[in-house]
Amino acid sequence: MKLPTIFILILASSAECFAQKQIDCSSIAIQDSLFNVYSNRARSFGYDHPGWDQSYDSLIAICPNIAEAYQEKGLPHLFNGNLAKVFEYNDKAVELDPKRWTSYRGYLHCIYAKNYDKAIVDFEKALTLTPNGFIEDHTFWFFLALCNMELGNYVKAESFLQKDIAQQKRGEGKNDLHFNSLLYFGIVYYLMNEYDQAEKWLRDCLQMYEQHPMANYYLAMTMKITGNTQQKLYFERARQYALDDYRMNEPNSQNLTFPKQVSMEEMEKQL
Repeated sequence: MKLPTIFILILASSAECFAQKQIDCSSIAIQDSLFNVYSNRARSFGYDHPGWDQSYDSLIAICPNIAEAYQEKGLPHLFNGNLAKVFEYNDKAVELDPKRWTSYRGYLHCIYAKNYDKAIVDFEKALTLTPNGFIEDHTFWFFLALCNMELGNYVKAESFLQKDIAQQKRGEGKNDLHFNSLLYFGIVYYLMNEYDQAEKWLRDCLQMYEQHPMANYYLAMTMKITGNTQQKLYFERARQYALDDYRMNEPNSQNLTFPKQVSMEEMEKQL
């Protein structure tokens, strides 16, 4: 239940003047309403303004048990590359609300910190807390697959991608698959030297997202190994689509390097 905005604004102002015990911080309604007020205040400043941190510090002073306040305090450090601070705040968020924030911390370990062992621990825990959950547009199985791929556990990665696809197809099977699930299936088979399977999955990815630079690149690499003369065409497409600013289309992908993502320099070496 959300409290009326005018009431919670009065409550928030009063809270900074009176004792914390006057507010029932165990109430989810109070927590949600306070968070809305202070997050709106923070966003009026922006990530790079001291007011962002001050807003959440004020909220935590009132109710120190609001997990999302700590997660939000970590965001400026995420964009600034201070991962130690990011994990300091996200560890606290997980401590307060593991069901909601364990998978997010696993995502940070996997994509930002490249600490795949820690990511696996978090995602395995998240599967017990929120089975069939999603984080950043993907199943937990997807990120477990990426972690295992990067650790060289290709058979495990294949198995987890199968579970990722199955979860996306759950119910009546009418959900669209994420094209990057298809991409990584192709890459895993490429790494396993199963080139027919790699080509199949990479072509499936390109059916959904024709301009995908990585899918074009890895399809070209597969063709190079199998002797397919179309390899040059796909290398050229990969390079041109990257120049045209087509990306992985993942959250914050313009600022991140995803597993097995290749640089423009690597593409140009193939031409």
